[in-house]
Amino acid sequence: MKTALSLMIAAALALSATQISYAQAPAPKTSAVAATPDAATDEAKKAKAKECSDQADAKKLHGKARKEFRAKCKRS
Repeated sequence: MKTALSLMIAAALALSATQISYAQAPAPKTSAVAATPDAATDEAKKAKAKECSDQADAKKLHGKARKEFRAKCKRS
């Protein structure tokens, strides 16, 4: 009887310990300083895409031709 009770207590403690480990807070995200270079490149990509889109508008391209032109323009 004592052995069964000891096993039940040990099992209860083991289960409660595993649930606590799931309740931990997630790792903090990267700092704003580390994110700044990505933001700069992201803004540069947006500016390039806008420039290519404006060029496609000037050439009055539509559909597949516009898509191909913009893709080629953004790569250069």
